[in-house]
Amino acid sequence: MKDILSYSAIELGKKIAAGEITSVEATKAYLDHIGAVEKEINAYITVDTEGALKAAEEADKRIAEKKASGEKIGPFEGVPVAIKDNMCIEGMLTTCASHILDGFKPTYTSTAVEKLIAAGAVILGHTNMDEFAMGSTSETSYYGPTKNPWNKERVPGGSSGGSAAAVAADECAIALGSDTGGSIRQPASFCGVTGIKPTYGRVSRYGLIAYGSSLDQIGPLGKNVEDCAAMLEIISGHDSKDSTSAGGDDESKADPRITDNKFTEALIDDVKGMKIGVPRDYFLEGIDEDVKNAVLSAAEVLKSKGAVVEEFDLGMVEYAIPAYYVIACAEASSNLERFDGVKYGYRTGEYTDLHNMYKKSRSEGFGTEVKRRIMLGSFVLSSGYYDAYYVKALRVKALIKKAFDDAFSKYDVILGPVAPTTALKLGESLSDPIKMYLGDIYTVSVNLAGLPGISIPCGEDKDGLPIGLQLLGQTFDEKKIIQTAYTFEKYRLENMSLKCDKSLGKEA
Repeated sequence: MKDILSYSAIELGKKIAAGEITSVEATKAYLDHIGAVEKEINAYITVDTEGALKAAEEADKRIAEKKASGEKIGPFEGVPVAIKDNMCIEGMLTTCASHILDGFKPTYTSTAVEKLIAAGAVILGHTNMDEFAMGSTSETSYYGPTKNPWNKERVPGGSSGGSAAAVAADECAIALGSDTGGSIRQPASFCGVTGIKPTYGRVSRYGLIAYGSSLDQIGPLGKNVEDCAAMLEIISGHDSKDSTSAGGDDESKADPRITDNKFTEALIDDVKGMKIGVPRDYFLEGIDEDVKNAVLSAAEVLKSKGAVVEEFDLGMVEYAIPAYYVIACAEASSNLERFDGVKYGYRTGEYTDLHNMYKKSRSEGFGTEVKRRIMLGSFVLSSGYYDAYYVKALRVKALIKKAFDDAFSKYDVILGPVAPTTALKLGESLSDPIKMYLGDIYTVSVNLAGLPGISIPCGEDKDGLPIGLQLLGQTFDEKKIIQTAYTFEKYRLENMSLKCDKSLGKEA
């Protein structure tokens, strides 16, 4: 029998359901492995050993009862999963990787996590991340940086770097992350795993500690497309506790795709006749040659499988980064206002009055990158600058959405790179924040437009680091990108020689 840790989440779920492996055995295997590698990887902030083993015991009992009664056993029943540390779990330390939330244990659980628990998943703990999801490397965490399992001198990407690294290092079967400007897709690319950023509103944000409320979206990080599709199927759906949740009665009548959450139905190895657009704008300055060749080779694979692949001009690409950071930082400055040391979290030890306590608690509790973005957000919202920056950024956001709408009137899927480079060396980005921001050039526009996107491995660079392929769909068209990704993944598994040393349309 294969090693427990080598199974995908769906494979492990089937083994547990068949009685070949117990949930307790699987959970212990993951906990033992976490204990063995965590000093090197630092993928977790909190590991709930006692809670996970108790949940695994309960899962084994439920599975036995369901088998006796003939009841269907779900795909994640008894499967150990990890959760990014910005999703509230009742009674579990939830910090957003920040000193300001020291000791904070929520009294409620986020909807997405609740749905996983209801599906029988075993929660191993909270994964490391960039502080308040602000960063692209998982180095801004108060609890220290997460390392990339492929090369421990490299970053895993961010802000969901802990979740991506945990999957890549076999420290969980599958994980939840959140994506504000690429925070699922970019770490998935850097760590050689698969990640889906759903359409905005597809998954409830209730219980997700907000960075940018109009941009944040929860999604899965897994070993393959099937795992991610199955998890997305579980966590999707309308939630009355989230005012931005899609799928209310009026919306459902207008567009049935909003409530069609059967994403595993899209696991079809077929792209014949599908129209795929490749933006020329994504392959100009700044992209590594290895990344460019790997992504264009993937386009040729899909073409060989029957898809119609065309290059086109997307436009607005150069405006995505400034518009995103103006909007995201403005929302962050508002959302983080609540963390003041009064009711929960960190409070400074010495202060003279209430305002002094606010100032010192926030100064000591927030890290450098968070302070930078709060100040930037406060600036663009201030009198005299609101119209010049924030309102203009909102107009650009609308133009970016229109550019994508025009593209999707011609194409089913848009194909491109996830990031211009592979995983950077630890410390490289922190010394140059602008460089870190520019690394999100291919991902942030997706959040501004509220679109779904998926990152899947498509090769490796000359240093053996993974390269991610990004596939984008129109709003609520997750099935198309899942089908396209699954088709490419099947081909790659059957032809593992597909590497980054292929030029467009030519074998190495």
